Amino acid sequence: MTDRVDSSVDSPTRLGIVGAGAAGAGAAYALRDADVDVTIVEKSGGVCGRAATRRKNGCRYDHGANYVTEADERTAALLPELGTEGLVEIDEPVWTFDAASEITAGDRESTKWTWTEGITQLAKRLLAATDATVHRRTRIAEVAREEGKRVDDDAASWTLTDTDGDRYGPFDALLLTPPAPQTADLLRATDWDDDRLDSLVDAVSAVPYRTIRTLVFHYPFRDSYPWYGLVNPDKEHAIGWLSREECKEGHVPDGESLLIVQMGPEWSTTHYDDPLSDVEPGVADRVATLLDDDRYADPDWVDDQGWRYALPDASLDADAVHLTEDAGLYVAGDWVAGEGRVPRALWNGYDVGERIGSDTP
Repeated sequence: MTDRVDSSVDSPTRLGIVGAGAAGAGAAYALRDADVDVTIVEKSGGVCGRAATRRKNGCRYDHGANYVTEADERTAALLPELGTEGLVEIDEPVWTFDAASEITAGDRESTKWTWTEGITQLAKRLLAATDATVHRRTRIAEVAREEGKRVDDDAASWTLTDTDGDRYGPFDALLLTPPAPQTADLLRATDWDDDRLDSLVDAVSAVPYRTIRTLVFHYPFRDSYPWYGLVNPDKEHAIGWLSREECKEGHVPDGESLLIVQMGPEWSTTHYDDPLSDVEPGVADRVATLLDDDRYADPDWVDDQGWRYALPDASLDADAVHLTEDAGLYVAGDWVAGEGRVPRALWNGYDVGERIGSDTP
């Protein structure tokens, strides 16, 4: 067991962030010039959460969130600030399809950005601009509110304990950014005798989530289409989203194609734990039907990834957002903003980071 709790630290202000997704990285970025010592703990080996990139057989692909849009006007200014090298725009539009697999033209999105090295570059570049310490593969099991850990003023502080028994802190402020169900679990595992904690748990637990399972299909040929992605807005098709990763510069070798197939919530919930070998033939057949081409029923290799808590269907109750902030306990994420978009998570985290910078001594 490692004890990373330092009770002698009295300056600068110390912030602990659980989660290195877009919200956590955004909060750290907001504090990059502040007198705040940021420590981030992340359960996975990477950063950017559900905006994930994977490499396989010479391909690079974004199998969660597919790109970054101008959902917030600040995004267009931010991305060049993070560096233009490898930043690319997806030119092809997003079309729609219905339950009968009828495809209809019409761009559903504004400007769409990603990076030649994948969408995880967003969090990597945000964090690279900070002095934040990031502990990866660190799953937090317990949170505690402790009295008198800052020697300068004897104020209360927060500590974290991971599943290996290692402790982190003390922190003057703590920001929780995992999906709402996982944040609720952390709050339930918090040692703090305050009625507001129960109220916050109830509010966070009430945020509904969709489950999404993504299948990735590779083919040794490439067709030309006038669209990058297809979305099923009426949610009556088993497939919710299909996109062509070859439309992203540097992702797929010439002459090959790779499809990102995100299944709808109902299908994903039903088949979440089914072996890939069991579900791949049926999904590939659906892709072949949607694209009206039998060749797509036979990919030469496949991959998959599931997100049990993929997208929020509502936002955190407005009365709960600031409920515990005066005690140094904050929450952030797309589920606080109420829309499952990377920029929503990013800027919600950024805004909370600015509040933390203003609220803490």
